[in-house]
Amino acid sequence: MAAENKLELTHISKGFPGVQALDDVSFQLKKGTTHVLCGENGAGKSTLMKIINGLHQQDSGDIFVDGKKVVIQDPLHARKLGIAMIYQELSFVPDMTLEENICLGHWPMKGNALVDWKAVRTNTLQLLKQEGFNYPPDIKLRSLSVSDIQVIEILKAVSINAGIIIMDEPTSAITSKEVENLFVKIEALKKRGVSIIYISHKMDEIFRIADEITVLRDGKIIETRAKNDIDEKTTIELMVGRKIENQYPKKEIPLGEEVLRIKDWSSDGVFQKVNFNLRKGEILGFAGLLGAGRTEVMRTLFGLDPCTAGEITVAGKPRRIKNVQQAMGAGLAMLSEDRRRYGIVPLMSVSENVALVALDKFITNGRWYKRREYETVSAICQKMRVKTPSLDTKVYSLSGGNQQKVILAKWMVRDPEILILDEPTRGIDVGAKSEIYQLMTEFVEQGKSIIMVSSELPELLGMCDRIYVMHEGALTGMLNRNEFSQKAVMQLAVQSAG
Repeated sequence: MAAENKLELTHISKGFPGVQALDDVSFQLKKGTTHVLCGENGAGKSTLMKIINGLHQQDSGDIFVDGKKVVIQDPLHARKLGIAMIYQELSFVPDMTLEENICLGHWPMKGNALVDWKAVRTNTLQLLKQEGFNYPPDIKLRSLSVSDIQVIEILKAVSINAGIIIMDEPTSAITSKEVENLFVKIEALKKRGVSIIYISHKMDEIFRIADEITVLRDGKIIETRAKNDIDEKTTIELMVGRKIENQYPKKEIPLGEEVLRIKDWSSDGVFQKVNFNLRKGEILGFAGLLGAGRTEVMRTLFGLDPCTAGEITVAGKPRRIKNVQQAMGAGLAMLSEDRRRYGIVPLMSVSENVALVALDKFITNGRWYKRREYETVSAICQKMRVKTPSLDTKVYSLSGGNQQKVILAKWMVRDPEILILDEPTRGIDVGAKSEIYQLMTEFVEQGKSIIMVSSELPELLGMCDRIYVMHEGALTGMLNRNEFSQKAVMQLAVQSAG
């Protein structure tokens, strides 16, 4: 192992039933640098990181930390070796407080049996002040947003003074200001000699933060280069193994009659007097900064949260939507921004997840028609291009992109007329994004309609027919396709409703 390497992996292989996740992977992380790991979902990135963090053990190969060969037995052992990991799918205990979550697994103790709660509070307040965050230490994480929890995950990694920090999509749910704070923090950590492994699908981030870039594909290392020796186009082509000529497969589809109208839609203290309409065959975008109220509007439309005022008309008929069942009955379906919490049941199979919202189609007079379910699920998963060893595979073991397609498949079984997509490509790679966009295009070609909430301006500009923009719970404007530009959207995203 070279003296400048903080971490070195040699000839690492790892297999799961039906899948060779890693095949003879060798990887080096230099001291005080940021090494970006790129690859499509399913390329093996997360498996490699879980081996480094002790969640999995390799089938073959060796790991060296600070020049010493180690066998990492579990995450606690990894922590003792100075390795911390921030997971893409947030790992927290919702009903514990911020300070409890930060100290979880490394409690300050009084003697051998009692937690030193005074030290818990003191250490947390010191950490919050040091990192410039203004959260109350006794707040329960259940009451915080995804963005807040992502920030706290970063705090947890910093709190153990790790020498190696793995960041798996750490900016997928935080604001641009918080991204800037994170990048400043990364630079400060590097100056202290901390080494960062950074996983991201966002090319602008990759080329801003990286010292070195490694591309992984199909469980193998394809290329490792210094940032200055590779460009964005080459990186994408190495990731997917092919050229992506048309990233946004937008088709000009003649729009039909109005299928949805929202009038004076309000939720006290969250958003107020939201008005918009949706036409058959349309992809309607919702833009705005995090906290603008976009997700909250969609959750009330789908009956997940209460609406305090307003009218909703579906296909020309006034509707009452107070719960998810009524929303589904009106022909709506929704893909949530937080797929782990609201989209999938991780320990259930692909087949069970897809069938979950349409059990009435497979049960008649108390009898479960399993063959009918299998044939329906198999056909829809094939149509959605879900990559899985089998329909019996537990959905947690699939890549993020394939989990997203499982959720789409689930709702397609119900054959909705209106599909609400909240951050549909968050945390998935460019290849999987392209497939999601293609599925969206095929959906609206059938005369159905999509509402898409996204923080990724390029995909809104690339895929939508119109874009509504929100700021602090109010609509600030609407743009037709011939008016689209990032500047126009951002101007509306930061102005108050007039």
